[in-house]
Amino acid sequence: MPDLIATAVAALAAGYGLGRWRPWVRLGDWADWQLRFYLDRWASRPRQAVLFGLLLATDPARTVHAWRHRADPPQPLAPAPRIRNTTEEADRA
Repeated sequence: MPDLIATAVAALAAGYGLGRWRPWVRLGDWADWQLRFYLDRWASRPRQAVLFGLLLATDPARTVHAWRHRADPPQPLAPAPRIRNTTEEADRA
């Protein structure tokens, strides 16, 4: 019985530690960073396939969404801000 309690406590502690460390999130962020900013010209296809597999395993929802919307047109730009001319108002006062 004490071994069962010790095993349960160890499993809970390991789960808590992994939850705090978040290795899947860190691995997914690293793979995303590698795909975006470190494209290697000569050995890129196999490397990109492995990194894409890692992204698909660590964050499938965002990876599939990005893959489906990769050719969407860009969002329209916001209108330019209007800046009020305060010199005319100051001259009238």
